[in-house]
This record gives sequence, C-alpha cells and structure tokens, in this order.
Amino acid sequence: LLEDVNEADVFSPEKLTDEHRLMAQTTDEFVDKEVLPSLSRLEAKDWELARTLVRRAGELGLLGVNVPEAYGGLDLDKVSSLIVAERIARAASFATTYGGQANLCILPIVLFGTPAQKERYLPRLVSGELVGAYALSEAGSGSDALAARTRATRGPDGQWRLTGEKMWITNGGFADVIIVFAKVDGEQFTAFIVEKAFPGVSAGKEEHKMGLHGSSTTPILLQDAVVPADNVLGEIGKGHKVALNTLNFGRFKLGGMGVGGCRTAIGDAARYAAQRRQFGQPIAAFGAIKHKLGEMTARTYAVESLVYRTAGLIDAALAGSHDGAAVAQAFEEYAVEASIAKVAGTETLDYVLDENVQIHGGNGFVSDYSAERYYRDARVNRIFEGTNEINRLLISGMLIRRAVKGDLPLIAAARTLQDELLSPAAPAPSSSGGALSEEMRVVQAFKKVALMVLGTAMQTYGPKLHDEQEILGYAADILIDTYAGESAVARARGAVAARRHAELHEAAARVFVNDAAQRVEHAARNALSAMAEGDTLRTLLAALRRVLKPVPLNTVVLRRQLADATVARARYILD
Repeated sequence: LLEDVNEADVFSPEKLTDEHRLMAQTTDEFVDKEVLPSLSRLEAKDWELARTLVRRAGELGLLGVNVPEAYGGLDLDKVSSLIVAERIARAASFATTYGGQANLCILPIVLFGTPAQKERYLPRLVSGELVGAYALSEAGSGSDALAARTRATRGPDGQWRLTGEKMWITNGGFADVIIVFAKVDGEQFTAFIVEKAFPGVSAGKEEHKMGLHGSSTTPILLQDAVVPADNVLGEIGKGHKVALNTLNFGRFKLGGMGVGGCRTAIGDAARYAAQRRQFGQPIAAFGAIKHKLGEMTARTYAVESLVYRTAGLIDAALAGSHDGAAVAQAFEEYAVEASIAKVAGTETLDYVLDENVQIHGGNGFVSDYSAERYYRDARVNRIFEGTNEINRLLISGMLIRRAVKGDLPLIAAARTLQDELLSPAAPAPSSSGGALSEEMRVVQAFKKVALMVLGTAMQTYGPKLHDEQEILGYAADILIDTYAGESAVARARGAVAARRHAELHEAAARVFVNDAAQRVEHAARNALSAMAEGDTLRTLLAALRRVLKPVPLNTVVLRRQLADATVARARYILD
C-alpha cells in the first residue's frame, strides 16, 4: 500500500519448483482416482469411506505438509500447502473434510501444542488414523466467537469439566479429536484438545445442508465432559490467539481452494461451450459466451496471482523456520492478506460458478451435470472461516489499528497525499514505461485512492470509525482490488520478461485492472459521499478523477483472446 512492488520478489505459479509440481501431481492423482469416483457414496453419508480417504491422504503425505518430520509430517513450505488446497478443492465435500483435519485441527496443535500434546496427537492425525475437527461456533456466537457460552471449570482432581453445545462442526459425525473453545469460569476464553471418547462428549444429528452433502456437519454436545488437566491448548485465557491464527491460515488456504474451484469450472464451461451447438454452431463461437469465459479467466488469474504472492510472502517471512511461534507470528503479520485471499477467492469462485451454470443453460440446473453441485457446494465459503462481511471489516480495521499504533506509517502517507491532491498544481500521474506500464500506473492510483478514503475516514470519524461499517467495507473493496491488481500486473510483467505465454498473462492482467478501476472509483465515490458534502465533497471527487484517470481500453478483444485460448485448451489457460 505504501511502497512500490518489485515483480522479481512476487512469487507466482510460474516459479514453482519440481518438488511443488510433484506435490500437485500427487494430489491430482489422488483426487481423480480415489476421491471423485467415491463422490456418490460420500454424499450418501458413508463416513467409513470418508475415514478411509482421510487415511489415504495421510499415506500420501497430504495431511502433514506443514507438520515437522519428527511427528510424521513433510515440513514443507506454505506454497506446497497452497498447492494441495488448490488441487483438492476439485472435490469440494472431501476438501471440506480435509480442511477440518489439516487446517483446523492439526495446525493449532503444531502452533500451540506442548511437546507432549504433539507427540500424543500429531502422528496419528497426520497418518489419518485419527480424524480431527474444530469447534468454535455456537448458536448464539457465530461471528462474535468470543461471546461463546460453553464453560470450563476445573474440578478438585485438576481435570476440566466442559459444558455447552457447538454448532456446524465439520467432521463432527466421525471426528476423534476436536479443538474446542470454552470460557474458563465463564470468563477466560481458552482452547482445549477434546477426544470424542472422553465422557460427556457426543455428536448431534447431521445437518441437512444446501451443499457439501459429502461432508459431515453436526453439533458437538458437551455435557459435563471430562477433559484431562494437560489438554489445555496454549494458555488459559489466550484461546483467541489459537482461534485467530488458525483462522488466518484457514482463510489463506480457502482463497487457494477458491482458485482450484475456479479452474475446474472454467474447464467444464469451456468444454461444454465447445460441444453445445445452437443456431448451427458451438456456443463458444458467440460473443456473449466469450465475454463470460474471458471474464471468468481474468478474475481467476488475479486471485491466483494474489494467493501465490501471499504464500511467497509468508515463506519469505519464515526464512526456512518452521517453529510454531514463528509460523503464528507470520500468519499474524499477513492476516490482512489472508482475509483478502478469503474474500476475493470465495467471491470470484461464486461469480465463476454462476457463469458456469449460465453457460450450461438448463443443463446447469439439473444434477446430471456437475455445474449444479459446484454452485451449491460453494455457497458456504462466504460464511465459514469468518463471514466475508467480518473479513472486510478486518481488512480495513487491522490496517487502521496498525496505523494508530505507529506500526504502519499510513497516517503520515495519507496526510502527504491529501496535501498533494488538494493543491491546485497537483501533478497528473504518469506511466513508468515498459510492459503493462499503464496498468501499473493505474494500480499505483488505486493505492492513492485507498489512502484517500482511509485518511478521510480516520479524520472524519476518529476512534468511532469502527462503527462505520459501510465505510470500512468500501475501503476493503478498494484494498482487495489494489492487492489483486498489483499481484496480477507484477506476475504478468514477469511472464512478459520471460516470454512465457506473455500475451495471455498480459490480456488477463489488463482486463482485470480495467474492470477494477471502475469498481475502485465506484467504491471511493460512495465512501467520500458519505463523509463529506458541498465544496469539500466536490474537491475530493475532483481529486479522485485526477488520480485515477483511466485510459479507455478495448476489453472485448482481450476477453475474446482469453476465451478462445480457454476453449482451444479445454481448460484454464495456465493449467
């Protein structure tokens, strides 16, 4: 937001190693040969089969990508974990089961477990012998997770007694180990490792869901459940650290799963459009369908760029360290990017899947084709791991809090920008030259718009800004498009320099930035109009026009180029 990007430092799929590609191949083969053929049995609630597939994932090393070798894991980088998430997402129900195991149960034990807890639980979770779950939400505390009513009290024997009911728990019907959050003496929010076999622990009935019929979702009932004294995970009263760091990683991974779903649907849509004939020709030949395929591809390209960039940033921050505390610190440092990945990934996926249904027409509305299932399965993604509304508030709120604490020089940058923009002699922004120079100039303008909106908001509302959720939402939308746009342009410039499918990278980045400029202007106008009026508002809007100054672009020809390449390949252009 405050510095120029060096595209050489931006990690992208084009920089994957042979080890990364082998991990992708292993995951693809597992999904193609073992998971997808089992889909109908999973949707019939065959949880023994689900357990078998979890064990098989363990045998292949997919559950232990980020687990130290001492506990049976592979101890690989975060790019590897992103690759697995992206590839396994092609089977959404099992991907949810996998996420409950690897992201929400194994990870918090890796980050916060004692040596004894790690030794007791990780080897059997990593192998798939045990199935894991994560129990945070309750009927009265979804987004407001810290308002949980589940209580934990310590008995005379030192053991804990947990009482309460957790809701919507993935893997709840057959999990063996559950990360449960409760308030010690009704006040101190704390994480516990709870085994299903402990007295007083049980699962409720399976939920009847819109989608993800092949994953288990149940309440977890804690009726004076007996939990050993040494099964506190982390520190008493510090459960929020366990919850938030786990969710940060889960959000980042969910963004990657969104990309995997997009790529799958684009391939389905391209193949269907090529074979479906109307008016004597394939519907892929029609401009309206080309527009859809081109836009689906451009949006997917941008989100793919930002999630891989984020993985690279986290790995760079870790510098090879896999210490639990260091990993937790890295997730905390990149919590904003993780929330951006979650929102952008899930909303782009919903857009792509909706257009996939539309391209399939009536066939997209019936279960004979996969488009209908993809559509249903994806809807929950905007709800779990923190709703997208909550994540939008986090994106803006975390930046503002860092600025107020002095950790991020945002306030000074906003004041400098304000002086520049309100000056009658404010210079018009110029391009820097080179490939995609105009798009990079526009992305730099996005950053200025974000600073303008955030600075005006902080100046207008002060400490009460957290109550202005609409303004925070507009600012978050600008920040999302800024990060996605910069990631896409940096990646495309790298591809142009390397002369690898340069024209497709360039087309995707240009379409995305052009569309994003319209969204950024719309969000900024709405935000500024809510904060100012009269001459002040007119001055701000005039400054907004000077900053953005987008150059008209023929995106029709670029989308057609992307669509034609997608249909010719019968898959996402960069698969």
